[in-house]
Amino acid sequence: MTDQVDNWHKLARFDTNMQGELHANLLRNNNITVSMQALSSIPGMNSGAVLWVQDTDLAEAQRILDTIPTDGAALLDEMSDADFDALNNNNGGND
Repeated sequence: MTDQVDNWHKLARFDTNMQGELHANLLRNNNITVSMQALSSIPGMNSGAVLWVQDTDLAEAQRILDTIPTDGAALLDEMSDADFDALNNNNGGND
């Protein structure tokens, strides 16, 4: 029997909490267990985040993150009209 506590590996560090949450949710949507560690214990402090995954999910999680464009313009170019509609619906239609 293995001790799951010792099987967590640092996957990535993000400059903002929002980036960390977005990437964590992407991984969770792909059935990967993710733990997000905020880099500040002060509520509302946007100091960044670190994502941790189990060793059994590490390679798949890294593969998924490697497919995400890091350039914001490239990401917008790849988004479809349906993606933009979903963003608008999630923001209450506010521009």
